[in-house]
Amino acid sequence: MQPALTETSALRWIATLFNEPSHRLTPDTSRAEIADWDSLGMLALISALDADYGVVLTDEEVLQLRGVADILAILRRHGILAPCAPGA
Repeated sequence: MQPALTETSALRWIATLFNEPSHRLTPDTSRAEIADWDSLGMLALISALDADYGVVLTDEEVLQLRGVADILAILRRHGILAPCAPGA
């Protein structure tokens, strides 16, 4: 089974969730750089991961979310996003 998302489409999904222009987000974007990633934004993220992809985060995973790269890593761990290419 192929992963459902490419990194580009995952970044677009994250941008839409947080009301950000998709060109503004990269894997290096931190939570602090995303205005809507406040406590309500975190709840929206948790809910969207569950509703859209069936991903239920543990308390530990929630506490470790510090940026876009962490969201991408969760999507990869759950097989929703293709793994990084070697050397990428």
